[in-house]
Amino acid sequence: MGNRARENILGVIAAFLVAFSPFAAEAASQEFYKGKTIKVVIGTTPGALYDQWARLLAAHMPKHIPGKPDMIPQNMPGAGHKVAANYVYKIGKPDGLTIAGSIVPSLYFDQLLGKDEVQYDWAKFTWIGSPVKGESQMYMRADTPYKTIDDVRKAGEPPRCGTQSTSESAYYLPRLFTETLGTKFKLVSGYPGGPEIDLAVERGEIHCRAFTVEAFFAREPYLTWYKNKFVRNIIQTGRHKDSRLPDTPTIYELMDRYKTPEAGRRLAAVMLASEELGRPMLASPGIPPERVRILREAFEKTMKDPEFLAEVAKRKYELSPTRGEELEKIARDAMTQPKDVVERMKKVLEEEK
Repeated sequence: MGNRARENILGVIAAFLVAFSPFAAEAASQEFYKGKTIKVVIGTTPGALYDQWARLLAAHMPKHIPGKPDMIPQNMPGAGHKVAANYVYKIGKPDGLTIAGSIVPSLYFDQLLGKDEVQYDWAKFTWIGSPVKGESQMYMRADTPYKTIDDVRKAGEPPRCGTQSTSESAYYLPRLFTETLGTKFKLVSGYPGGPEIDLAVERGEIHCRAFTVEAFFAREPYLTWYKNKFVRNIIQTGRHKDSRLPDTPTIYELMDRYKTPEAGRRLAAVMLASEELGRPMLASPGIPPERVRILREAFEKTMKDPEFLAEVAKRKYELSPTRGEELEKIARDAMTQPKDVVERMKKVLEEEK
């Protein structure tokens, strides 16, 4: 073989190695988002805090993504965020251009329960980050006879609580309270979003709703309701009381009071673990690792962005970010529950007839 032929072959090999090296993949990813649009899917109706967080992230993350793509929010409510989750998992291509901006963190319940409408595998989503964790509370209209959890336990007619579907806290928390504390609630399902549930409370159709402490102290109508004593908070889910709810007992205090058996305590621990996921931003599975890294880094930079932080402070939002790698581990652990725990969850979460 002549020198020129050898040089040509070596040149082809060198070009091949460069083209398929990690450096080339990284460079291609750095250019990928230029001129592109990222669809930010939102699993609830406009106005809910999930909607507001998703829009806030969509407004500030693009400047931290190489190429500065547009991020366009699109509300896709239905089935307690499952419509949005199914869309991102099944329809969204593995290219990093379809993201769920902020989604209910307990959607894995429905997968563990084997629900037919679930088309996603929770552990296989691409986890980007969460701006906040999500301990919860239940509010109750103050003009009802249900002043405390004790009143709910003793009530002849249970209070009516509104919910979207079985995968959200407004559904599973009342059922968990029933299992661990001996309460009874009548769940009214099918609302398209949180604002519609709150409107039903104002109209007197229902009495109560369970969701995050963060959301309750972040926006209207709750701020006015709390100030005017239209509602009272009768239980919270954190291991320690939130400083804003010093007189509201925790589920752990109440389990001690009512001597909840160990099996019930284990169930509570598993189900409340979803609160560690907060309001997660996630994307379609199978995205190239370089783009996953870009999205995660953009999220982390956004969490330190002065303009973003100023907007969070202005809105009086909480901020306790969790990195995508941590969310990924939490999600995988959640999907590896012992069979007996899953069977008990099925019993607790089966839809009321």
